[in-house]
Amino acid sequence: MLSVRNLINTPSLTRDDIRQILDTAATFEQVNSRTIKKLPTLRGRTIVNLFLEPSTRTKSSFELACKRLGADTLSVAGSSSSVVKGESLVDTVLTLDAMNVDMFICRAKYAGSPEIIARTTGARVINAGDGKHAHPTQALLDLYTMRKRFGRLEGLRVGIVGDSLHSRVVGSLVPALRTVGAEVTLVGPATFLPAAPEALGATSCARIDDVLGDLDVVYMLRVQNERLDGAAIPSVREYAALYGLDARRAARMRPEAVVMHPGPVNRGVELTSEVADSPRALILNQVNAGVSVRMAAIYLLLGGESDVVSD
Repeated sequence: MLSVRNLINTPSLTRDDIRQILDTAATFEQVNSRTIKKLPTLRGRTIVNLFLEPSTRTKSSFELACKRLGADTLSVAGSSSSVVKGESLVDTVLTLDAMNVDMFICRAKYAGSPEIIARTTGARVINAGDGKHAHPTQALLDLYTMRKRFGRLEGLRVGIVGDSLHSRVVGSLVPALRTVGAEVTLVGPATFLPAAPEALGATSCARIDDVLGDLDVVYMLRVQNERLDGAAIPSVREYAALYGLDARRAARMRPEAVVMHPGPVNRGVELTSEVADSPRALILNQVNAGVSVRMAAIYLLLGGESDVVSD
């Protein structure tokens, strides 16, 4: 089992924890390729999907993961919960916890919400994305995708291009990459870069063209207009010209290098359609990996019966 009780962010995970999650996910990937994909592994367990912020990929992925493990699920959205009536997050969690649930999977607009839930309940907690803070399962599925393509993680050179400052993906992916021994460079305009990237264990670069030919993974971030809070940034057209990955730039990448993106893609901004739909792009591979990785995280945190996985 994992060394942590809850999955709030990746810095709490050891290298062995990450390896165990990825190895378990590989087993579940085989299950997900079957005609009958459902396992009785977590039969009788109850999981609350508490999504207080809109989501398509993450929410769908977690729901499939829970169901394929055989768990009973309860989906609670912010728009349909008593939160809209002014009920606090703590009271919402206490209400649901009184129904003897086993796990909360939380997506929230405000950073720190999953930690509040973990302090409120004895149930296990997985952070499905909180504000600009963290998105640990996205980081883990990214690592899984990289490892599957390259056969290793240690020594990979990963460039994360775009709005690192406002990205919860970066808050989880960079520490996870450093834990497994990868080298990380954050690329973007000054207004999109953290003041001290070395505190995350990364270096920084202002020009994508200066590092493109050295990278194994070019990880493009979405321009998150909903989280910018009026930050000074280039126009969309200027950003695309300076940092967007088009066919011309992609031709300068290493032959074996790949392109990744957490989605949704702003086509014509971070990536042109030609690049997004090219063999280099692992975007749909990331989506596919999400179900298996989230199954693994849920399974390991809830201590599922190990002998069921291979049935």
